[in-house]
Formats: sequence, C-alpha cells, structure tokens
Amino acid sequence: MPESEGMAETPHEPLFLTTHWSVVLAAKDKASSGCSEALEVLCRTYWYPLYAFVRSSGYSPHDAQDLTQGFFEKLLAKEYLRGVDPEKGRFRTFLKVALKRFLVHEWERGKAAKRGGGEPALSFDTGLAEQRFQAQPVHSLGPDVIYDRQWAFTLLGVATSRLECEYAAAGKANDFTVLKPFLTEERGHIPYPQIAGALNITEGAARVAVHRLRKRFRELFREVVAETVSEPGEVEQELRQVIEALSWS
Repeated sequence: MPESEGMAETPHEPLFLTTHWSVVLAAKDKASSGCSEALEVLCRTYWYPLYAFVRSSGYSPHDAQDLTQGFFEKLLAKEYLRGVDPEKGRFRTFLKVALKRFLVHEWERGKAAKRGGGEPALSFDTGLAEQRFQAQPVHSLGPDVIYDRQWAFTLLGVATSRLECEYAAAGKANDFTVLKPFLTEERGHIPYPQIAGALNITEGAARVAVHRLRKRFRELFREVVAETVSEPGEVEQELRQVIEALSWS
C-alpha cells in the first residue's frame, strides 16, 4: 500500500453502528436523533472526496464550496434518504450518485446559488480544501477517479486516527509518533537501529514494534472499509478497489 498523501485527520467517533449503511438507514427515521448525529459525523469524515469531485467537474473554488455545502444541507435534512435503494450497495457509490443528482437538479436550476444566508448545515475548512485539491495530480484524472482516490486516502486517514487513539489509550502516544512514518514504508527501508534508539529499546524489539503497528493498521483499515459496504461478502472486492485507487497517479 503506498504512502498516504495528506491523510485526513479525522478523530475516531464512537457513533458508528455496524456499518455506515446502518447509520444511513436508521437516520431515515426522523425521530432518531442519535443516528442523525452519526450521519453528521459521516459527512464530516467524507466531505473532501465530494468537494474534489465537484471541483474537478469544472466548477470554480467558490462554486464548489457552495455546492458541497448545499449537498450536505440536503443530506443532513434527509431529503436524499427517503429513496435509498433497499439493496444499498457501497456507501462510496451512494454518496457519489446522490451528489451527481444534486448537481443536476439543484445547480442547473440555480437553487444552489440561492440558498440564502445563515450558517451552513456543515462547516469545513474551504481554504484547506482548495489547497489540498491544488496539491493533487488532478489534471490528468477524471472526477470519478479523483473521487475514488480521495475516498481511499480518507479511509487511510480514518484507520490511522483509530490506530493513534489505541496507542494513546495504551499510554504509548510517543511510540506511535516514532513509528507512524513507517506504516507504509518498504520493509528494506525501515531504519530499525534509528527506531530502537528513539524508543530506547533493542533493535529486535523495534522490529516487533513495527510489525505490530503495521499488522494492527491493516486490521483497522479492513474494518474501516467494511463499514462502508452493506454485506460482508463485499468487503474483499471493495478493499481491492480502494487499494487500486491508491495506485492511480
């Protein structure tokens, strides 16, 4: 797995049900306030792939920011949840299809530009979003490819944040800081003597520490991917597609 570029710093929120689809389907119930909160967490987690899709579709930074905010307003108001397909499928696909529908039915009719004043339903760092977009190799990639690629980086970021939380909870925050740069490093390039010195352990212990870190990261990454599909049998295929998206350049 290649090294993540600009991993999203998304804190692990204890609001997820079994899968993201569990949140979405439960949130269809207007009285389900807890699921509404969880749905907002999902939106905060996956906003950047959506922004990147809109931006790479030819919209200006200002319009892309406005459209992404407008889409979240519709989603959090649950206007796009009533017609969710019972087959559900992948959460990644659901969000992209819903966004495309929004762009057609809202922007072309001018509604997105007339949302009016007031606070947005979901705020995010629009300046940072544009910086990230400009830093990516987007010119040779289409919107769908860019979306899938940024989705994959977001999943990496979520898994990394969960791993960091585990190390912190175990009183090993410093260990994680030292070991994190080697999560995706080629095995032959890992400086075990340097790691051993930084952690004041033997080189053998350093090898074990790196091995455990990477093994747990792979487990967490798989868990994160599994949360985005509706059936256990879809995990392997989605995992392959996400890893493939990381290799695109």
